[in-house]
Amino acid sequence: MSQPALSPVPALPRVTVLMACHRGAAHLGQQLASIAAQEGVDWHLRASDDGPGDGTDDGTAALLARFRDAHPDRVTLHAGPRRGVAAHFLSLLCAPGLGSGPVALSDQDDIWYPTKLKQALSRLERVTGPAVYTARSRHVDAMGRPLGLSRRPRGAPSFGNALVQNRVSGHAAVLNPQALALVRAVGPVEVPFHDWWLALLITGAGGTVVEDDSVVLDYRQHGGNVLGAPRGWRARLARAARVLGPEGRRIMAANRTALARAAPFLTEDARALLDRLDTAPAHGPARLHALARLGVRRDAPAAQAVLALAATLGRY
Repeated sequence: MSQPALSPVPALPRVTVLMACHRGAAHLGQQLASIAAQEGVDWHLRASDDGPGDGTDDGTAALLARFRDAHPDRVTLHAGPRRGVAAHFLSLLCAPGLGSGPVALSDQDDIWYPTKLKQALSRLERVTGPAVYTARSRHVDAMGRPLGLSRRPRGAPSFGNALVQNRVSGHAAVLNPQALALVRAVGPVEVPFHDWWLALLITGAGGTVVEDDSVVLDYRQHGGNVLGAPRGWRARLARAARVLGPEGRRIMAANRTALARAAPFLTEDARALLDRLDTAPAHGPARLHALARLGVRRDAPAAQAVLALAATLGRY
């Protein structure tokens, strides 16, 4: 008697992980292991090392090489541009030969939970058009001890909100193919924060920020963070001072310059909002009323109060 034909096993969805490394040997091994342990996806890693390249690195390059040797068909290694973390990630996103499938961004020192990528792809499948997924994290210290959870955002993401607040966490971000194509069409831009740029570009182009209330990773807080989570009132005051000071103005100016480059890809509504923002009163209560009318606001009362002060003083 002939045996019944076996049904083919469905192929797992492929997702490419883009990891930017810089002297990350202290915690890199745990993150690589958590990527290898992802369930329900066909993961591939493109890791870029921004280290010195002169033999004086801390062992990051050797760790990456061993991981590549253990997964030779899944791992590709590159040298970074050595121009900061935002340029590093954008160089990975815009690199030749990346392909057109979904991509996930990865820090070098976190720990992903086993279903992180599968869950992100599932949520992105429900959306049409360009979309970026983001989720919550558990903050841990350098030794992995819990510190608390990331804040739950309020309200819905929008382009007006993205102009003054980033709600995409780079360590959790996953882009669908349409969002990746959009980023690559615009190309690398000079921005302070790559994840904030993704939020600006995708919402400005009529796309979606998919916010998952689930906790999907451990976000490590230590002395080497480029920008850690704002824990405690001192950290929040420091960020408020940044918004009100010269650094805040430089950040906003860089984002607006990048948006000008991306203008052909923005919706008519987004371009009109930017035009009205430029022609609004420069300071005082009239400036604050203009921001409110245009939907340019932050999601938390304390942060909105800082923005209101900045607008009144003519600093946004």
